Amino acid sequence: MAKAKGNRVQVTLECTEAPGTSRYTTMKNVKNSTGRLELRKYNPKLRKHTLHREKK
Repeated sequence: MAKAKGNRVQVTLECTEAPGTSRYTTMKNVKNSTGRLELRKYNPKLRKHTLHREKK
């Protein structure tokens, strides 16, 4: 696991269409983006790009 520097924290993104099938990890700046992160990422099980939201 990477060590966070300053205001950055590691977050997990999970697929909204098929929960549990696809997860990604990324870093986000807590001061700049206070809400939950949402990105369109590739889900290999569904074989298409889907919306991934930050998981607690």
